Amino acid sequence: MIPIRDDAPRFTTPYVNYFLVAANLAIYLLLWLGVQGTVEKFAFQFGFVPEKVSALLSGAGYVQMQGQWMPVNAASAFIPVLTSMFLHASWLHVIFNMWALWIFGDNIEDYLGHFHYLIFYLLSGLGAAIAHYLFNMNSTIPTVGASGAIAGVMGAYLVLYPSARVLTLVPLFVFVTFIRLPAWLVLGFWFVVQFLSGAATSMAYSGRSAGGVAFWAHIGGFLAGVFMIKLFPTRPRRYRFTGW
Repeated sequence: MIPIRDDAPRFTTPYVNYFLVAANLAIYLLLWLGVQGTVEKFAFQFGFVPEKVSALLSGAGYVQMQGQWMPVNAASAFIPVLTSMFLHASWLHVIFNMWALWIFGDNIEDYLGHFHYLIFYLLSGLGAAIAHYLFNMNSTIPTVGASGAIAGVMGAYLVLYPSARVLTLVPLFVFVTFIRLPAWLVLGFWFVVQFLSGAATSMAYSGRSAGGVAFWAHIGGFLAGVFMIKLFPTRPRRYRFTGW
C-alpha cells in the first residue's frame, strides 16, 4: 500500500516540515552531483555504524571498516546519529521517505508547534538509532536515511489521527486501485510489515552483519513516536476563521 494523501486538516504552515524535506532533497542532490562514490564515502563517514559505538563503549578505540582499522572517538560514534538522518542511499530512498514525511509530518507539526516538532523528529531518529544498535551491535555497515525519524512521525499520527482517511494506492493482483483507508489500517499494516521483516532479518543474519533495510530502526522510531507524542506539550490551538 502506498499512501497518496490524507484528509486530516491543519491550521498552520508547516515550515519545519518544509525545511526537512528541502534539506534532505538538497543534500542528496549535492552528493549525487559530486564526484564518483561521494554518496558512499559520506555514508561511511556520516552514517550511523553500530560497531563504532560498541568499540567506544568497550574501550577498543578502533574499528575495522573497508579493510582498514580506523580510530573511534565519541564524535565519530555519536554525531552520525544526527547526520545519518539527512543522508540517503538512492533517489527512490529519499523520494519515498520525503513523500511519507510530506503526507504525515504537517499534521504533527500543527499539533506540536514548530520548535517542539523539530525536537520530536530528532528524538524519534534517536530512538530509531538505539533500536537499530540493540539488534546490530557488531555491524560495520553504515545506516543512513530519515526513515526512523519519519517512522516516529507516523507513530504519532496513528495516535492523534487514527480515523483520518488516507488515499492509498493498493495493488490487486495485476491491477491497482485507489482506496480511502483509515490511518490506523494504513499505518498499522506498515508497522506489522516492518516488525515481521525485522524478525525475519534477525533470524536470517543471526550473529552477522545484515545489509539492506534497517527494519528495527523503523520499529524503534515508530514506537518512540507513539510513546512520546502525548509527553510533548501541544501548541495553543488556532482555528480557521469561517465567517460570521
